[in-house]
Amino acid sequence: MQTYFGGRLDQPIAYIHPDDRKGVVAIWRHSLRTGEPFDSELRLRRSDGQFRRFHVSGRPFRGDRNYIAAWHGQSIDIEDEKLARENLLNRIMELSIVVDMVPSNLWRLTPDGTTTLVNKHMADFLGREILDESTMETVMDTIFHPDDAAPVGNELGRCLITGDSFAMRYRLLRKDGIYRWMSGRAEPMRDKDGQIVQWFGLCHDIHDQVQAEENLRRTAERLAQATQAAHLAELSASIAHEVNQPLSAIATDSDACTRWLSLEPPNVERAIIAAGRITTAAVSAGEIVRRIRALFQHISQPRTLENANLLIDEVCRVMVDEIGAHAARITTDFDMDPPSIAIDRVQVQQVLVNLIRNALQSMDRTDKNERVLHIVSWREGHEAIRIEIRDSGSGFSDITRIFEPFFTTRKNGMGMGLSICRSIIESHGGRFWVANNEGGGATVGFTLPIEAEPVNSIAG
Repeated sequence: MQTYFGGRLDQPIAYIHPDDRKGVVAIWRHSLRTGEPFDSELRLRRSDGQFRRFHVSGRPFRGDRNYIAAWHGQSIDIEDEKLARENLLNRIMELSIVVDMVPSNLWRLTPDGTTTLVNKHMADFLGREILDESTMETVMDTIFHPDDAAPVGNELGRCLITGDSFAMRYRLLRKDGIYRWMSGRAEPMRDKDGQIVQWFGLCHDIHDQVQAEENLRRTAERLAQATQAAHLAELSASIAHEVNQPLSAIATDSDACTRWLSLEPPNVERAIIAAGRITTAAVSAGEIVRRIRALFQHISQPRTLENANLLIDEVCRVMVDEIGAHAARITTDFDMDPPSIAIDRVQVQQVLVNLIRNALQSMDRTDKNERVLHIVSWREGHEAIRIEIRDSGSGFSDITRIFEPFFTTRKNGMGMGLSICRSIIESHGGRFWVANNEGGGATVGFTLPIEAEPVNSIAG
């Protein structure tokens, strides 16, 4: 001991920390007076001048007649133990502060599922005073939504048995009586042998997120309903638009036939031609109705190999009176050796009729001498044939919206034509576009693959 303290021990009071001397002397005198053992903690100065904490104890040794013959004592350096304990307590305190600062509900379970800890945030959320583990268990049994209590209990019970991680959404009762959605998770903590010693859990308030998801779902449902209604309206307009074309042709040719027969003498030859066009238009109307019915019944329409130039010529012949009514001229520039293309003949005819009619109407305000409609076709590499219809009209006023359903630049127009045309061409594997010409007027063009994959529905 002399080596440890660095001096003689005949004056032990000199090694005691000044702040501890008075208390130690009082304890020592009390033991001397009463003969009771003493036990104390105090600081003693080591040989290097550093004060270290000691646990000092002493017991009397009694001789004959119970007379105290001597005192036996020991001094144990507990400085390192004290520092370790203080560091541990500091870490526990720091961890407790951090846990209480976390803006989520934290909790701890024993391996059998008994709740032993909740953080301050969770206690504040619940609005309950949790005094001990029994109070905690009572609280935990009453905070889950009635619809969630059993599922949570079953899943947590399964995880306690298997050691699997726990993850679940459920509702907890807040102190204001409102059930809030939570995203809960729990993980087991194991010892070195792999045995679960406790569980740590966290549940984060996601009520606002769940509400937003629900609002988004409802909005999506309303949007789907609105979209369905829009599609229904679009389909109705499409049917009316497509059927109206051959019906209009029938009405026009019927008037022409009547005029030819009313002449003196009747022009039977021209009347027969008009009647033939009426028959053709009626057949076309029937084909359109048949294809619309097939579309609803998801019946595949057969495609045939066609010559694009002959198809354009045929459409122009059918529309000859309408072209004349608009005082327009048609010029053509065709590929001299057009490839055969696999198409739905009636659908592509309807595209051509629609585009030519749009072009004629767009030139109504153009000087009659300049109402020229130019139709060209040429092979685009080895993959497709390209067809363009160029007019000398006013062009498109808002080309960015031209394919929007129900957008039209014409008074009393339905705004369905170009959208339908594009759908038909794309269903054939082709491309469809519009452009304004630099010198005035507009060009509408499309391609049709030379070897097209059969796509049988314009709805995709």
